[in-house]
Amino acid sequence: MKNKIEHINQAIKHYYAQNKVSKDLVEAILYSVDAGGKRIRPLLLLEMLQGFGLMLTEAHYQVAAGLEMIHTGSLIHDDLPAMDDDDYRRGQLTNHKKFDEATAILAGDSLFLDPFTLLANADLAADIKVRLIAELSAASGSYGMVAGQMLDIKGEKSLLSLTDIAKIHANKTGRLLTFPFVAAGIIAELSDLSLAKLRQAGALVGLAFQVRDDILDVTASFAELGKTPQKDQKTFKSTYPSLLGLNESYAVLEDSLDQAQSIFQKLSTEEEFDKTKIDKMLERLRLHA
Repeated sequence: MKNKIEHINQAIKHYYAQNKVSKDLVEAILYSVDAGGKRIRPLLLLEMLQGFGLMLTEAHYQVAAGLEMIHTGSLIHDDLPAMDDDDYRRGQLTNHKKFDEATAILAGDSLFLDPFTLLANADLAADIKVRLIAELSAASGSYGMVAGQMLDIKGEKSLLSLTDIAKIHANKTGRLLTFPFVAAGIIAELSDLSLAKLRQAGALVGLAFQVRDDILDVTASFAELGKTPQKDQKTFKSTYPSLLGLNESYAVLEDSLDQAQSIFQKLSTEEEFDKTKIDKMLERLRLHA
């Protein structure tokens, strides 16, 4: 895992080590990239690729890096005063607190756009690159993460239904967490049927991840989260624990992961998929009431 994370970080830094138009912009970008994070999304992609029997190449790390860049950009924007207005992320000052709001906005903009250059130049077949770029764009923009963020903002201080919350997080969180599973299937050139199963598994993992995040917002400390705890409660945001309670939220988390693992069990037979490492990653997402 540590070796993979280092390769992901190197792929990002190599991209920004080329001719710099603005050193100030790159400094702000790398400040948030270097802040840490578990690199869950790119690691899921890489573990899936190995599960399908592929040897990891520089191109695979570039796809993984592009995914992490978009995720990091979303965190920079999410912390802005106009959004969630947070002072800390991953245990350090948020980008706009370290620099200023304009710099943070531009750093986030860059991290949303630069991955597509990285993917376009990756050493992969042209048709695979086109499919990956289309998939990542759809997962990130007005058909995915950004749209989910808009729904989230509009739903603040409102009593939302479980259906409303599910729609918000299927887009805001779920689409970008679904990408590594589908992308691995595209790179491995799987059938449309297998890709559909991977998309379903990714959506379940996305749901589990969001429910887990909601639970931790209530139960974890600043030291554990690296950001302000109980923020959802203070802003009267509708969450899984606020609607279902903690015990039922734990049950949803467990059930979602169980269903995802069941899909990988089927793929292990149908596509000769080695699910060992993915199972271990999903087990780490479980919490105990």
